[in-house]
Amino acid sequence: MTCNMSTYCTVITIILLLCKNNVQGIVPAVYIFGDSLADVGNNNYLQLSLPKANFPHNGIDYPGHEATGRFSNGKNFADFLAQNLGLQTSPPYLSLSYKSNNSSVYLTGVSFASGGAGILNSTNSGECISFDQQIDYYLTVYGSIVQQLGTVQAQDHLSKSVFAIVIGSNELLHYVKSNSASKETPQQFVDSIIPTLQGQLKRIYNLGARRFVFMGTGPISCCPALRAQNKTNECNAGGNYASVLYNQAASSLLNEMSTQFTDMSYSFLDTSTVVMQYIQQPSAYGFTEVKSACCGLGDLNAKVACVPIATYCSNRSNHIFWDFYHQTEATARMVVSTAFDGSAPLVYPLSIKQLTS
Repeated sequence: MTCNMSTYCTVITIILLLCKNNVQGIVPAVYIFGDSLADVGNNNYLQLSLPKANFPHNGIDYPGHEATGRFSNGKNFADFLAQNLGLQTSPPYLSLSYKSNNSSVYLTGVSFASGGAGILNSTNSGECISFDQQIDYYLTVYGSIVQQLGTVQAQDHLSKSVFAIVIGSNELLHYVKSNSASKETPQQFVDSIIPTLQGQLKRIYNLGARRFVFMGTGPISCCPALRAQNKTNECNAGGNYASVLYNQAASSLLNEMSTQFTDMSYSFLDTSTVVMQYIQQPSAYGFTEVKSACCGLGDLNAKVACVPIATYCSNRSNHIFWDFYHQTEATARMVVSTAFDGSAPLVYPLSIKQLTS
């Protein structure tokens, strides 16, 4: 069919695309912000970035045994979130920005997550896409969607989409590592970063987000890298307490926002409590190794990252941790399953399933 009205044809194409997406998925799109727990390849495009995972043995269990840039033996949080919502994984923003005629792709979701990213711009500065920069990139996407659909349709599309956020772990890691007598108390540390997070979440809301999924930080001091700093290889209680305080503050912040903005809803996962259950009762969840990383070298496989010269375990499904910081595919799958179908006190006030119904 030949059409002389290019604008009309473009609108029809977009409508058909949106209808197709709504048939296939529970929501039209998922927009992902965060760090390495959700990075699906953005850091591959950062030339000066050290936090990368686009080499073996990462991806050994990913379809095609491909190292895609995920800090995992297979799929991560972003993959399982999309899978549970009946969607394809949102592609990394930087992979789209290098292509032409990509605007319609934004309608099905985009991932801005970047390994090493934090709430503060100073966190791993120059080596990742900071949370503020991720929101700047989203602003570009937002403008493109408005241009395609018009303001009213764009807001309708975005209000039905999911905005997932996984952020805060890198600040917590830096806090625990900078162990000194004069450092801030855990409460002081959390209080120093929450105002920045508040501004960032409100900015995303002002750009059309209405359904938020927020993954709290895990028990940060139980990761192999921090366990290896202790002679007993046990978790550092102080570091984990900071994670608990951060999760409480982030949850309270979302609650305040939902009170202020009555058209906003959210699902918050207490990842710290969820993963601690795996650590304290591993057999109940199918795990046998809770301390050592599957891939690495040295004590607890935590002295060297998962690089080609590292060794890796034969059974990844019974390990909680893949490398010295990141969880295995098996752990990520279980965490997202809880976020999707679980209930209070682990996930609240809504599960993801309830949020998107």
